[in-house]
Amino acid sequence: MPTGLRPACWALWAAATALDDLADEPDVAPAERAARVEAWTVSLVHDLAAGTSSDPVRHALVDAAGRWRLDLTSLQGTMASARDDPHDRRFADWAAWRAWCNKEVVPWVEQVRHLFEQAGAPMTLRLDRQTDYERFVDGAQLTDVLTDLSTDLAQGLLLLPQEALEPFPGAEEDLLKGRWSPAVAALITELAALARRRVTRPAMTTGMHPGAAIVLETAAGLLRAQLDAVEAAGPTLLQRAPRPSVVARARLLVPARLRSTLAWSLTPLTAPTVPGPRRPKGPAPSVGPAAANTGLRPPPSHPSGARPPMIPAGRMPAHVAIIMDGNGRWAEQHGLQRSDGHRAGTAAVREIVYGALEIGLRHLTLYAFSTENWKRDAEEITAILATLQSELDEAPFRDLDVRQRWSGRPDRLPEDLVDSLRREEARTRARTGLTLTVCINYGGRDEITHAAAALARAAREGEVDPDHLNEDDFARHLPHPDMPEADLLWRTGNEQRTSNFLPWHAAYAELYFSPGYWPDTDRRDLWQAITEYSRRQRRHGAVPGPLTSPDTHHSPPHTEPDPRHRAR
Repeated sequence: MPTGLRPACWALWAAATALDDLADEPDVAPAERAARVEAWTVSLVHDLAAGTSSDPVRHALVDAAGRWRLDLTSLQGTMASARDDPHDRRFADWAAWRAWCNKEVVPWVEQVRHLFEQAGAPMTLRLDRQTDYERFVDGAQLTDVLTDLSTDLAQGLLLLPQEALEPFPGAEEDLLKGRWSPAVAALITELAALARRRVTRPAMTTGMHPGAAIVLETAAGLLRAQLDAVEAAGPTLLQRAPRPSVVARARLLVPARLRSTLAWSLTPLTAPTVPGPRRPKGPAPSVGPAAANTGLRPPPSHPSGARPPMIPAGRMPAHVAIIMDGNGRWAEQHGLQRSDGHRAGTAAVREIVYGALEIGLRHLTLYAFSTENWKRDAEEITAILATLQSELDEAPFRDLDVRQRWSGRPDRLPEDLVDSLRREEARTRARTGLTLTVCINYGGRDEITHAAAALARAAREGEVDPDHLNEDDFARHLPHPDMPEADLLWRTGNEQRTSNFLPWHAAYAELYFSPGYWPDTDRRDLWQAITEYSRRQRRHGAVPGPLTSPDTHHSPPHTEPDPRHRAR
């Protein structure tokens, strides 16, 4: 690492280690361990507000956050995970295991990336290499699990998915009893080879600053050396954690330090502009599980006082997807430039998000810019992308319980826009209210094509068996594997087609088309669409049940009929 970044990196490392030690402290009851993690994170909130701490690790973290303007809210999820007792944690498959890894590791990695960005040497991630980054994190975490096997087994923990254990009958029982057997040996060999493949990603550093690339390449080399030690340990792996020899580490670190010294000497890094942490104004930041919702507020009420309808849980869609159509035609209808229509449409986006929060919707996906929209006039494209960037800069949902995500391709998008989208994803990762996915430079067929390519790579690396693939295997290789199927697909603008939007997720979606243009839409239209959905009988190919009156399944909206609907 460059010298100027080392104190902040050590502060982050120390904080992650301190939490991990508290969560895994032996001979301490699970409830007491959880209480200690909770107390540590609550103290961090107070320390951040005070700008200092009596605890050396928290003091270092507070100092780093103040100097480098770190937003620690993205660590909420990993701190909550550290608090939760890991005993009896079971993973059915690699997907569940990966989700746990991401919650544990990725937020800390994002903080380090932010440090590099603030220093003027961004660790740029190519989104077309997203799978490489994800697999690298998987490999690093799997290496860690194998290294700590003896410590975990002593506490009755086996942090491996059942999918990995099943091909080796008896290995799970032997491991939990501390027995080294042929099945265990074969399992360790297989997992070490898998971890090695995952951390060996030469293309991962393509296009990066050479200093940042050396950091990642050296990390990968150290992980492979650690895996060498795991494989060489044999039965002693179940007794103590293996470590690479001093010679093996020196062979990697000495040349890497020489190369990195040269690389960083060619780059003028930006030092912090403030001398140290200062007491911030306003309320304390939200960073820990005890303060997960601190600072979040409810959405503003509709100016008319309208309230959402009461929809029974069984009739409520979990995921609504919207094609926001008609911005340009709305502008032309009002004698304006088409670009004015796109700017006007941002108010409708806010309204729909407010309405989704009020009615309790869990997932909302918006089609903002398709891969086909590049065919439009260059001036209009520029206006659309500038409007998207402006909304991200203004951050209207910053204080709402909204987890923001992006789906789409980075190709041709402005780098600042891509960075802003990723930053909002990282910042809101731990939020548990509405998941808002915005599709920008998105195409449904393109998404499926890239998922198929990722699945083919997984098959080539031996991670999946092509003869036993199913729909779940394919879905796990989509950009957002946890995105549920769309229950309702709604399009405004008086058009009745789905336009290459979410073809995988919307296979069984109820379709709803409304005549009004998108800028005229507000939360009452969302509530009307959901009310219409609640009246429909969904069968998914099954024999229909007895028809019942819709009035017995939902209450009408708490509003008078909207006169706009009569005028359309």
